Amino acid sequence: MNKFKKILFIGVTLTLLVSCKKYLDVIPDNIATIDYAFSMRSTAERYLFTCYSWLPAHASFSANPGFLAGDELVCLSTNTIDSWAITRGQQNVLDPLLNYWDGGKSGKALYQGIRDCNIFLENISRVPDMQPEEKDRWIGEVKFLKAYYHFWLMRMYGPIPIIRENLPIDATIDQVKAYREPIDSCVDYVVQLLDEAGAVLPDVIESESSELGRVSKSIALALKAYVLVTAASPLFNGNADYPNLIGKNGEPLFNPQASSEKWQKALTACTEAIDLCETVGFSLYTYATGIGQTAISDTTKIQMGLRNAVSERINKEVIWSNTNSLIDQVALTPRSWDPSRVHSSMSGRYGPPLKMVELFYSDNGVPINEDKTWKYAERFELRKAEHVDRYDIKEGYTTIGLHFNRENRFYASVGFDGGIWYGQGRTDENNAFYIMSKSGQAANIYTLAYYSATSYWPKKLINTQNVIEAASYTVRWYGWPVIRLADLYLLHAEAANEVNGPVAETFKYIDKVRERAGLQPVLESWKNYSSQPSKPTTKEGLREIIQQERSIELAFEGQRYWDLRRWKTALEELNTTFKGWDNFQSNAAAFYRPVSLLQRSFLQRDYWWPIKEESLLKNNNLLQNPGW
Repeated sequence: MNKFKKILFIGVTLTLLVSCKKYLDVIPDNIATIDYAFSMRSTAERYLFTCYSWLPAHASFSANPGFLAGDELVCLSTNTIDSWAITRGQQNVLDPLLNYWDGGKSGKALYQGIRDCNIFLENISRVPDMQPEEKDRWIGEVKFLKAYYHFWLMRMYGPIPIIRENLPIDATIDQVKAYREPIDSCVDYVVQLLDEAGAVLPDVIESESSELGRVSKSIALALKAYVLVTAASPLFNGNADYPNLIGKNGEPLFNPQASSEKWQKALTACTEAIDLCETVGFSLYTYATGIGQTAISDTTKIQMGLRNAVSERINKEVIWSNTNSLIDQVALTPRSWDPSRVHSSMSGRYGPPLKMVELFYSDNGVPINEDKTWKYAERFELRKAEHVDRYDIKEGYTTIGLHFNRENRFYASVGFDGGIWYGQGRTDENNAFYIMSKSGQAANIYTLAYYSATSYWPKKLINTQNVIEAASYTVRWYGWPVIRLADLYLLHAEAANEVNGPVAETFKYIDKVRERAGLQPVLESWKNYSSQPSKPTTKEGLREIIQQERSIELAFEGQRYWDLRRWKTALEELNTTFKGWDNFQSNAAAFYRPVSLLQRSFLQRDYWWPIKEESLLKNNNLLQNPGW
């Protein structure tokens, strides 16, 4: 047994070479054993952090398919990003992209992470120099991580093998060859772990300076809400597309009958999570002018609040921040906001396509193709910004109708030709930066690797306190906001609508999100401005509104891709042509012609990740996902 432990732990330490190199420094005489790892608090804590090290890189454009495998961003300047290769139809079974099952192609081997979690849970009780309360907290953290790794796999692959505990040394071959379990069993196990974790975790992280990134009960309840909303959604709940997807042990992996009870469980979980989060001090972020700062308009305050809700390092809207995953702001930033400050390190190569730009509401809070007062048919016609537009568009600048009279979330989220870019070292609204992106202008093509193919930029992901100078670009990094309160509010609205339809409770939290954005409540906006005034009075109509609201509020945060899959709307939404403006034109009339950039395709099989063919050969109890 001792020999086995040594061999097993040598395998574990291979992970530490990458994620926790200092760990090996504490091993005497180069002998790595599980016994030593749990012989004292300090070494057990390092193993705890190893369990954290398996968290997916949420802010990575390559490792998180939410950014580039969907329809929110286009990146034509590189072919080396694995998630972007999925968009180009290069997913396969021989060496799958973003392989989180085995590890590879920007994916972490999450089953190895689950194994590390199990080792921790099996051995933490042996550590002598710890108080029981601290042990319980660590156990709760690792149960949370184990739940999250199972959930991440389930969300990608559907029904998966559940690894409740590591196998003993005398396990038989049949025991080693795990089966995929029904999707409902997967959900139940994840929720069970989260309940157990939440029971012993602190409500909130008190010492944010030293413990930000570690999990709390607030995070556990928020994740539980997200898991149960996902489980209640059409892809997982009553999915009749896979009647022949039956495990090798004879169990059907999907129940074709939808259950309304799942939505009720999701609603209850959302309510419990919101109640705790608000009790411990989480709230929607709003911007306050700093001491000595020049006074700014209400419009700019709203937009700064929307931007900082994502990029402010520590704020009361972010429930869970992955502090070990930092977005590449240099690659997001357009080459310059000012011709005199062109900094060569900025590439700005991730651009929202025209489809996403059109998704945002008018300033009346309804879709632009529904707004009776908004000139949708003239959206591509040239128009010069006037004084009244000065907080959103450079006064006197010629752009197109599509950029005028849009909601604050559009101006806070999207950078565009002629658009004001407040902050970045300038706090005077009368001297704010603005984008110029036609051919020959500062933000246009620098090299084939340094430009936005669409001539738009995901502005909200760039910290407002970054400063660009003539020869430098100072970046203020922030941990990635995995879950923020606005997300949880909209999950509640979605679940409430499915359970009760358009009643007061359903509108409560979606209207809070809209109010922060400077918009009127849903019912009032649709009644006064929409060509479909009765739309929010039906469950089906309100469902469509809530889905668009999520896509707007969480734009470019890596959520829409997962939402489209769970809603089973990806076949419609992701079979699209990415379009942008003609970057090679300097004349406004020629520049503002929609150009087709790439045809994005999504097949029925793409709802689930392929399992690597080699894994199927090693374990004949597994079966491949349909279509692969």
